[in-house]
Amino acid sequence: MLFNIQSYIGTLSKPPPEIEGKKKGRFVIRKIITVKAPRRGSDRIHSSVNRPDSKPARSLPLFFKKQLRRYRVKRESEKSWSYQAESEIEKTEIKMAIPETERHRGRARPAVVARVPLRRLLRVASVACGIQFGWALQLSLLTPYVQELGIPHAWASVIWLCGPLSGLLVQPLVGHMSDRCTSRFGRRRPFIFSGAVLIAFSVLIIGHSADIGWFLGDRGNVRPRAVGAFVFGFWILDVANNMTQGPCRALLADLTGKDHRRTRVANAYFSLFMAVGNVLGFATGSYNGWFKIFPFTYTSACNANCANLKSAFFIDIVFIAITTYISIAAAQEVPLVSSDRSTPIVEDGPGTSGHAEEAFLWELFGTIRYFSGPIWVILLVTALTWIGWFPFLLFDTDWMGREIYGGEPNQGPNYSTGVRMGALGLMLNSVVLGITSVLMEKLCRKWGAGFIWGISNILMALCFIAMLVLTFVAKSVHTEGHALPPDGIVITALLIFAILGLPLAITYSVPYALISTRIESLGLGQGLSMGVLNLAIVIPQVVVSLGSGPWDQLFGGGNSPAFAVAALAAFASGLTAILAIPRSGPQKPRGLT
Repeated sequence: MLFNIQSYIGTLSKPPPEIEGKKKGRFVIRKIITVKAPRRGSDRIHSSVNRPDSKPARSLPLFFKKQLRRYRVKRESEKSWSYQAESEIEKTEIKMAIPETERHRGRARPAVVARVPLRRLLRVASVACGIQFGWALQLSLLTPYVQELGIPHAWASVIWLCGPLSGLLVQPLVGHMSDRCTSRFGRRRPFIFSGAVLIAFSVLIIGHSADIGWFLGDRGNVRPRAVGAFVFGFWILDVANNMTQGPCRALLADLTGKDHRRTRVANAYFSLFMAVGNVLGFATGSYNGWFKIFPFTYTSACNANCANLKSAFFIDIVFIAITTYISIAAAQEVPLVSSDRSTPIVEDGPGTSGHAEEAFLWELFGTIRYFSGPIWVILLVTALTWIGWFPFLLFDTDWMGREIYGGEPNQGPNYSTGVRMGALGLMLNSVVLGITSVLMEKLCRKWGAGFIWGISNILMALCFIAMLVLTFVAKSVHTEGHALPPDGIVITALLIFAILGLPLAITYSVPYALISTRIESLGLGQGLSMGVLNLAIVIPQVVVSLGSGPWDQLFGGGNSPAFAVAALAAFASGLTAILAIPRSGPQKPRGLT
């Protein structure tokens, strides 16, 4: 029987008898066009298929065997399959275009793994502690330190531009590569280990940047060669952080599969260890006596503050080595099985290259058209959230040293005292973050992840507004001639830092859980899905890095203008999350009936 069907989009209003009643199945025939073939009177039918599930492409023939009978499978190219029906009268071919999400899987498929115990997930997530230890030192000490090397405050944020730029390219690329990695050590662990090695290398360069500049001829207050070494190490550190964090989260998503509850638990573990790493890192950064324990760090080019920074990074190297070993030893990751090294699924047709890979960026952005409405909402809320967070993460300790203590870099002890007090506030922030991570699963199960995310962002906006008010109060106190701020102002600032740990815990966990569960139905690898979410994080960071310094200078300097924009963005993201993110489970992607 020959089909004569021109177009069916979405559903089958008049399906042929061979596939009638199958619109409730996994596949929906979207378009069928009849074309006369040149030989033996056969007809050729081209069909595009919307395929929402994430099974490998080799399962496609099973559906059509049931519907059209007596089909043989042949691989024609990376993008098409051929199904041939034989009879005495006719020969029919149906060519099917595989969607972008299906081509992303390439020619490799992961082996099936058993359910992973929660205690093993806990050990796998422990690498976040080591990563975040170094990240805490980076957040609390490096912005003040680079200003001590001679970089003006207005340009300090530009130094951080390397972080979002490296994240924009490195994390999606690493996610893509780890999805396809066929190493015998697994898909994610080689990248986690390599990233840890790069972190150790980069912090050595940063810690010794003043010594490198001195060796190359720096002698004045402005040390351009030391700044160059610092920026080089800083870029490598951000590349290494992005190279490590994405595969860590993707590994947890691999081990939890489609179990939404275990995915949230795994991300909560990750946030918990981030909190522990933050507490230890900020506590290390707030201590000013490390150069006495490691006296060799104090040199003619490296003063006490520099020696404390260098010593803290030595501790970081030991810590990242321990946690990385615990994590990759506990993962027991099953290697990806390449179809080239196993029994062929299908044979390749002539004139095609089964090994051809599409360009990565084309593939990444090609998947965007398959995103459903809830995914776009998650990406929007994530972007607004990070417009709110990044000014705080850049200038938290600097705000404490400048606005609260009234100091300036290299001008008296007030600034360095404020920076250490800011590190103490960030340690309290991390304690609250850890407690929230433990309670997060129950909160999200009761109220819905989107609602909890929205409320936490509104709380973040209120905290930023409180920082603006406190800045005004502290400035009025300094004008009255007080050398140090009153204890009440300092305690209030520390309290704000601590409260911000609650929304920060939500930011570190809920978006990743939401995006991983909703994007699973599209057939994307978890590494690439984390890369897509990372785009919504780093693009706002690029904007903030480029604009916050000039924006602050436009209003007379200081950090208040950037915090005002952060408060507006946080409030907008909170309202969007509450009103637009469904409280129920993930919705089906577009195209399903």
